[in-house]
Amino acid sequence: NCEMCARTIKNVALLDEDKIVVERSTVPVRTAEVIHQLLNGTKLNSDDSNGSDINRESGEPKFEVLSNPEFLSEGNEFNQRISDSCCPNSNNSASRILIGSRNTPSGKKAAQALIDIYANWIPRDRILTTNLWSSELSKLAANAFLAQRVSSINAMSALCEVTGADVTDLSRAIGSDDRIGDKFLRASVGFGGSGFKKDLLSLIYLCEYNGLNECASYWMGILTMNDYQIKRFSEKLVSSMFSTVTGKKILILGFAFKKDTCDVRETPSALVVRELLEEGSDLYVYDPQVKREDMLKEIERVDGGGCGGGLVAESNRKVFTTEYLESKVKTSSSVYSDVEKTHALVILTPWDEFKGLDFQKIYASMAKPAFIFDGHNILDHELLRDIGFDVHAVGKGCD
Repeated sequence: NCEMCARTIKNVALLDEDKIVVERSTVPVRTAEVIHQLLNGTKLNSDDSNGSDINRESGEPKFEVLSNPEFLSEGNEFNQRISDSCCPNSNNSASRILIGSRNTPSGKKAAQALIDIYANWIPRDRILTTNLWSSELSKLAANAFLAQRVSSINAMSALCEVTGADVTDLSRAIGSDDRIGDKFLRASVGFGGSGFKKDLLSLIYLCEYNGLNECASYWMGILTMNDYQIKRFSEKLVSSMFSTVTGKKILILGFAFKKDTCDVRETPSALVVRELLEEGSDLYVYDPQVKREDMLKEIERVDGGGCGGGLVAESNRKVFTTEYLESKVKTSSSVYSDVEKTHALVILTPWDEFKGLDFQKIYASMAKPAFIFDGHNILDHELLRDIGFDVHAVGKGCD
């Protein structure tokens, strides 16, 4: 933990000269205050982020703490790091480097030392400086704003489905407004990953701790909307298949929370799978990178009741032990290996390979009517309907 790390640094550091300690992880606001106290043995006053240097017999603090949160996108870290070092002006390079410090002579000196390192490969105008608390809060705020955009377009997708509108058209229309932009406006089954939920919960706690209950409720609404979207997708899947999936073979395509990663933490797929198991379906899952053991652990870990309450009453919900999941969830080696007599394909991760599947061949092998549920709107739905599929997508109004 943070305290143990700080104490270890103090124990092994040579104290013949001042040291700079840099926070890189996403941390609660004012963590630098704790680290400073552990390293220097003195407290930061409430205004020390913008205040004066601490009085010590030896002069300035032995340790200066900086905040330098990372803003990398999982699944694209390698490209971003390579671009940062080789092609700093490319589209994949870091959009900004953020450095927070105390607004004191020693704090500014430490910040400048870190700036000088980054300036060897990052353009100076991309290196931003703030006080400590602004830097620590910025990572939480960034992920909260991104999650908010996902939940906002997903909320609109529900309205599109009942009014006959198309969420893809809607995204293009509002995304063309320069004040809004087109990033994170793709409707989906919901967001996942450890970052968004963890950082939103940290932000909610911070608001509640400081008595900002209305602010906490606002950010909680984003998580509530995400749970609702996952539940809504699961309900639509069941209702579209004549209101029952009991005994029906369903092939899940994708389990990771996003493409180009094997990360399954907080993936919406786990909640959808739990609901389908509760309904008695015969489940197969294919993901090109996710290990079976990781998949089963995440399905077991998540709270099925958290999916907006779930499709099955709490008193009737199954206990998902490892042994139960081992027997009920089959993993496929490829899309084609287990498509025979499948009633439905359900796309839960937008892997690029799913766009190039031979759907004519797949359709011929499936039970009829053959359903496709596109949780990320990555397929050509008109082509699929021409083949004969019964297609259901997120945010697409009735024909």
